[in-house]
Amino acid sequence: MDTRDILNKRRHARGAVRPVVIAIFAIIALLAVGAWFLIIQPHEELMMADSGGHPSTPVTAETRAAPPPPANVEGMDVNQLITEARAAMGEQRYLAPAGNNAFEFYLRVLNKDPGNKVASDALRETFPFAANAAEQAINSRDFGEAQREIDLLAKADPTNYTLTILRSKLDAQRKTLDKQQQQALDDQKAAALAAQKAAADKLAADQLAQQQLAAQQKAAQEAKAARPRKQTASGSTAAASDNGTSASGVAGAGSASGQTSDAVLVKAAAPQYPPNAVRSHQEGWVVVSFTIETDGRTGDIKVVDAQPRRVFDRAAVDAVQRYRFKPAMKNGEAVASTRQQRIEFKL
Repeated sequence: MDTRDILNKRRHARGAVRPVVIAIFAIIALLAVGAWFLIIQPHEELMMADSGGHPSTPVTAETRAAPPPPANVEGMDVNQLITEARAAMGEQRYLAPAGNNAFEFYLRVLNKDPGNKVASDALRETFPFAANAAEQAINSRDFGEAQREIDLLAKADPTNYTLTILRSKLDAQRKTLDKQQQQALDDQKAAALAAQKAAADKLAADQLAQQQLAAQQKAAQEAKAARPRKQTASGSTAAASDNGTSASGVAGAGSASGQTSDAVLVKAAAPQYPPNAVRSHQEGWVVVSFTIETDGRTGDIKVVDAQPRRVFDRAAVDAVQRYRFKPAMKNGEAVASTRQQRIEFKL
């Protein structure tokens, strides 16, 4: 047989096989499409009908408005409860509002019919979406509602690990809010203390100004009263000199011009409130004794008594160290003197 005839026969055979293969693939594709429309899609629709629609299906603002709860939920049978649950699922009312949501309806179904597959499957499949709704309540800091929704989820699936995550997040958000509120209170307290300190400083400055004014007025009065005495003393000295008693006249003049007075505070200092006492809201007082030196500075400062002990002592001593006085005078000369003072600490 000619070689060319053999090659031609083989080519004809291959050409016949190709349409058969194409036809087989076409039949398989048609069977797959038919299976989708006749078996798979109806099954999915049935499952969606049982669960009230796919949970991720978006709803409009109108469908989000929850209808009023049914009038007699306790008296509903299983079928009525499932109908209400499916309506709630379709409107994404998984956990809220209370008394009119899918989870509560399905849980009532299981209370009446513990083996109800429609309710148990719907709760299991919808749990992730309901957990997301509970998380949104946590993020919006509606802690009471979030706790209710978490408790409702726990009734549906008490061992689900998502509950642990939600509870931890709720606890963390509560602690964060408590911390923020405490910080706000601390800021208000600090502002109040700052205002109180400013008021105390102003009061001390006003008192010091009044004391200085009183001291000036007293000095002016003493100077005015001293002029007649000096004139009298001068006249007496002249007369004594004429009579040969000048020495006694000079002594009398020196005695008349001598001045005696107590120490006068000219610069006060408000004590610094100890931070530990501020945080613990402590109040108290300290009695200190100290010496007023001839240069008007304080020294030998000691705590005589305090309540409570050793809380405000350092602050009281530091304040007294900053005091400045006009020293006490005796016969016209500055002398050291001692004094006690009670210092109050109030918030």
